[in-house]
Amino acid sequence: MGDTKKYEGWYHIMIRASGILCPISSLASKYGIGCFSKEAYEFVDFLRDSGQTYWQVLPFGPTGFGDSPYQSFSTFAGNPYFIDLETLRQEGLLTMEDLSGKDFGSNPVSVDYGAIYQSRNAALRKAFTRFDAAKEPDYEQFCKQNAYWLETYALFMAIKEENNGASWDVWDEELKVRDAKAIKAAKERLADAIAYQNFLQFEFDKQWKKLHKYANDNGVEIIGDIPFYTAYDSADTWGEPQMYLFDKKNTPLAVAGCPPDAFSADGQLWGNPIYDWSYLKRHHYKWWVNRFRRCLELCDILRVDHFRAFDEYYQIPYGSTTAKTGRWVEGPGIGLFDEVRKELGDVKVIAEDLGYITDSVIALVKATGFPGMKVLEFAFDPREESDYLPHLYEHNCVVYTGTHDNETVRGWIENLDNTSRDFARRYINSLYTDYNAFTWDFIRTAYMSVADTCIIPLQDFLCKGNEARINHPSTTGTNWQWRLYPGELSRELSQAILNLTKLYRRVSPYMMEHDPEEKARAEKRAALKAKMAKMG
Repeated sequence: MGDTKKYEGWYHIMIRASGILCPISSLASKYGIGCFSKEAYEFVDFLRDSGQTYWQVLPFGPTGFGDSPYQSFSTFAGNPYFIDLETLRQEGLLTMEDLSGKDFGSNPVSVDYGAIYQSRNAALRKAFTRFDAAKEPDYEQFCKQNAYWLETYALFMAIKEENNGASWDVWDEELKVRDAKAIKAAKERLADAIAYQNFLQFEFDKQWKKLHKYANDNGVEIIGDIPFYTAYDSADTWGEPQMYLFDKKNTPLAVAGCPPDAFSADGQLWGNPIYDWSYLKRHHYKWWVNRFRRCLELCDILRVDHFRAFDEYYQIPYGSTTAKTGRWVEGPGIGLFDEVRKELGDVKVIAEDLGYITDSVIALVKATGFPGMKVLEFAFDPREESDYLPHLYEHNCVVYTGTHDNETVRGWIENLDNTSRDFARRYINSLYTDYNAFTWDFIRTAYMSVADTCIIPLQDFLCKGNEARINHPSTTGTNWQWRLYPGELSRELSQAILNLTKLYRRVSPYMMEHDPEEKARAEKRAALKAKMAKMG
């Protein structure tokens, strides 16, 4: 794995800080799903006023079957659902008539993906009919700068629409294997549909960059999310099949998953295609470098999902009905990150190193210098000592009460067995029977830890139960739906978060600059640090 001190990592210049995890889709908005609307700007204000440094989101990609942001049609493109329709109306691309009377879902705290698939697509297509690319000075430049992924993605989505949404593996053989004549004919035949996809990505990019700048101007950095695998039904796999373990007809030879364990006797068969790492290595991991580059255009920091797969990943023969037939295979290791740093510099990454972690995975995380993750909900098994207990943390980590895949803290403590619940209560010194009070004590425990960074899901600050859970892994139909109720984020909640943030010295640099009390405290700390350095 190389010298573990090879990279100093971005954490050496980090301050003690905190942030909130809230998917964009979970924000309140008028039209069925959280988006880049005024409510998103109000959420940035809430983060700023609460002393927060980070807003963590989920992957930005356009979602398909199951609505999961981790199974996207593209790892480079943005989700058109996030385009704010009200902004398009203000720009003259939509009218109130275009938006009134449409079904965007009847429940303000839950996304109805079936409803918004129809209503939002109809509105966006109407906006496209009024869009004049010649009057948009940045449109041509956007298409040119992003041509390396946009051309393939726009064509992929246009052909997919022509085939009533069918996966590319059942398209006509000439299109499935990207025959040159068939591709040329499709580009000519579907020119308008391709232009529509370009329009969607331009509007997404324009609106997000405006919101991103607003966040940065208010002292808030964006933590994005980059899944390890791509979806099989995606522009990535169709456009560059040579990157994957496919046969000559672009049928997978192997797929991803995880082995049997105490929770699943058959293991998990995810079905994502497996990378051909020898091909990627020969090309200096160019695709991965471009992927990091694009994600870092949209975000300030990246949480890299399933980080252990860079060390070893679980590979299952295609056609298997369970994951029992799989085997562990060596991943690209530090070499991939050598290339990323060579091209992009010292990128800011959080390594999602959860689950069963081997010594070699630990060595890889240390070699990169990236901070790993600690999930407090994982800590309280009275049968064994857990690395997730705060007294065992190092500074270079990011602590969460839970993630998008976990129960909310309130839901977790309600469902915990009595022995584990008693252990958790004694550890955090919270003997409350009131689960709301316990939730805040749990958050307090994360905040007071030595972890450089603390990220709390918004539902936990709101003391929500599992009705507000984002995702329940290995299930479909009820995930990625929770939303804030309009006006739910109060000044009182912001002040409570700020008080906690100040108490445990996690206030943002922005607040240190603009809050007189925090500015004075920061100056005293700087003076003390300089004095200690002078003393050696």
